Amino acid sequence: MSTLTLESKIRIQKEDFVVTDEIEAIKTVSKNIGGITTFLGTGRELNKGENISELNFEHYPEMAEKKLTEIREQAIKDYKIIDMIIIHRIGKIDIGENIVLIVAAGEHRKETFVACEWAIAELKRVAPIWKRETTSDGEVWVSQTP
Repeated sequence: MSTLTLESKIRIQKEDFVVTDEIEAIKTVSKNIGGITTFLGTGRELNKGENISELNFEHYPEMAEKKLTEIREQAIKDYKIIDMIIIHRIGKIDIGENIVLIVAAGEHRKETFVACEWAIAELKRVAPIWKRETTSDGEVWVSQTP
């Protein structure tokens, strides 16, 4: 029934993504989806009082994809959701642009909210994806968890 593959459900990419396209894609997975929750992380211009002019994300390719896959699988198992999409951008990202998207689909809203919140916290905790901010004082590496 679904045209989504595992490769399209877990993506690390330079290109931007369209949130509504990802929601429509996950809806094709099952006719039993009754709730979809999304988390969208975007580039902000202020962090800890510092103005940010640019963000840059780097990652350890094979390990980052593996960790995102593990997060997706664990969320499906632990929170009894139907499916999840996780997309994280790398490279230079301007202020206001999309960075990360998590889409959790389930029979009911409650499990999708919990799964989505857990997934972004776990991504920030374990995924080897690093953020560098360019500020007026120069470049600063940011720790995984704010």
